[in-house]
Amino acid sequence: MTEMLSFENVELYYDHVYALKGVSIAMNEGETVALIGANGAGKSSILRAITGLAPIRSGRIRFMGEKLDGMSAPDIVRKGIAMVPEGRRVFPYMTVKDNLLMGAFTRSDKAGIASTLDSVLTRFPRLKERYGQTAGTLSGGEQQMMVIGRALMAKPRLLLLDEPSLGIAPKLVQDIARSIVAISRDEKVTVLLVEQNSRMALSISDRAYAMSTGSVVLSGNSKDLIRDDRIKAAYLGGDV
Repeated sequence: MTEMLSFENVELYYDHVYALKGVSIAMNEGETVALIGANGAGKSSILRAITGLAPIRSGRIRFMGEKLDGMSAPDIVRKGIAMVPEGRRVFPYMTVKDNLLMGAFTRSDKAGIASTLDSVLTRFPRLKERYGQTAGTLSGGEQQMMVIGRALMAKPRLLLLDEPSLGIAPKLVQDIARSIVAISRDEKVTVLLVEQNSRMALSISDRAYAMSTGSVVLSGNSKDLIRDDRIKAAYLGGDV
């Protein structure tokens, strides 16, 4: 397997408060890796560090062997990394179409953009039905589909998902989960998934890192971790 992302002994602060304390994770091309843990554990800080939205204090971040830390956020997108942020962050007064096209802002291949747009609308037929609507009129689940589609418009090699099930109706959470599995499989996209819904995250990922207060406390294959008594007690609310 080819190593895609390496995150080596990274420290990150917000003002003088530790967010990440010497965190190391690694991902291989084609994997889906989950970061699980409570709110404030440092999961989203890893995504912010990867995308250049939060400068690291020390350590090293590499993507396909190339140094990422210190690179601008637009340049990181051009390298093939796209993020679906927590809370969706839609452009509420723009149409679904224009929201999706915003995801292709680093691309200039018109035919390729049109092909990707068609692929996104095929994957999320609800968006095709709502194509001309303003994004603010969509349900939470529809907005989540749209921002995942917006990220796919960048044709990423690595897709970062920050709490995609947050604020979504329970009946739609499984739809989102199935979409993540399908995107990884069909688009050959490597996925780094941040989730407080640990059961869902472990059920659709290959490997996982469990975090607490800015540190990795457990890691391993997801199918093993979901049966681990420590994971059950701390992250899954008891027996699964």
